[in-house]
Amino acid sequence: MINRLESIEKRYGELNELIAQPDISSNLARLQPLAQEQASLQDIVTKYRQYKAVSKALQETQAMLDDGLEPEMIPIVKEEIVNLKKRHDTILHELQLSLLPKDVHQNKDVIMEIRAGTGGEEASLFAATLFRMYSRYAQNKGWQVDIIDSNQTELGGFKEIIFEIKGKGAFSRLKYESGVHRVQRVPVTEASGRIHTSTATVAVLPEAEEVEVAIKPDDIRIDLFRSGGAGGQNVNKLTTAVRITHLPTGIVTVCQDERSQLRNRMKAMAVLRARLLDKEQRKKNDEITEERRSQIGSGERAEKIRTYNYPQDRITDHRINLTVHNLPRVLDGDLDDLIDALATSEKMRLLEGSRL
Repeated sequence: MINRLESIEKRYGELNELIAQPDISSNLARLQPLAQEQASLQDIVTKYRQYKAVSKALQETQAMLDDGLEPEMIPIVKEEIVNLKKRHDTILHELQLSLLPKDVHQNKDVIMEIRAGTGGEEASLFAATLFRMYSRYAQNKGWQVDIIDSNQTELGGFKEIIFEIKGKGAFSRLKYESGVHRVQRVPVTEASGRIHTSTATVAVLPEAEEVEVAIKPDDIRIDLFRSGGAGGQNVNKLTTAVRITHLPTGIVTVCQDERSQLRNRMKAMAVLRARLLDKEQRKKNDEITEERRSQIGSGERAEKIRTYNYPQDRITDHRINLTVHNLPRVLDGDLDDLIDALATSEKMRLLEGSRL
């Protein structure tokens, strides 16, 4: 690890020298990639230099004990050694985490798909609750939410809703939400007051660039039809809705939320690219050996990742055995505590895997 950190620090110094050269600093095309690489290394280099400084201070302080200190100074020096060791171990751990491979999709926008599961109308209402929760979370982060397609029920629930969230770091935060969400509450449709259990599934897909997923024109069929959803008379009268079928895989995407046929087509294509990228990633995950999969995990969506218990004001994330309270706050978009805990758990799992 130290050799790798030394190489990173050396490269950082080389970049500083290159950027300072007049012929490069005055050439934006050459300067920009070098500056981006420099910025990507800055934090880890700063942390490594802190680590070296603390290591040196620890060695010097430990050596003081062998230099015949005055008796009253020994406890002071020992206390300083304890503090330096704690700081040393903390920085070392942070450096280990910073060297873990980065998720190539972490800064991408996302396409989310929420579908009602078991539970009939109550499951549809729960799907709407989840959509509101993620919308509020995105709003708190300053991200943009755009509905692509939805199938709404008479009571205001969703059998299915597909939407995109645009914003820096959206995928890095929301990727942990993929899986089956379970709710335990008294439905509005239940007259006797009995608690029901219902589910909804959430899929979180990184939005794929055209260069990442090549789609041949001959591989898709595009059908146009009139929108049947909300949007006003103009949407319902004009043929603006778009359905795209990917013939080799049978994947179908629909967008009818926009008034423009072109924008609906662009959104439907974005969903198709995201699903094809997700399909390819799952194929690669399936190629991981069973031994390696058991050691580091495959990142696949798990069944029943989280339970929302209304009577007990409790949310439990089953992947990390974490239980928190204040359910209304979480459903109002305050997801950071849950997501932070999941992110930390993932880093620990990856760190263990890197030591195998």
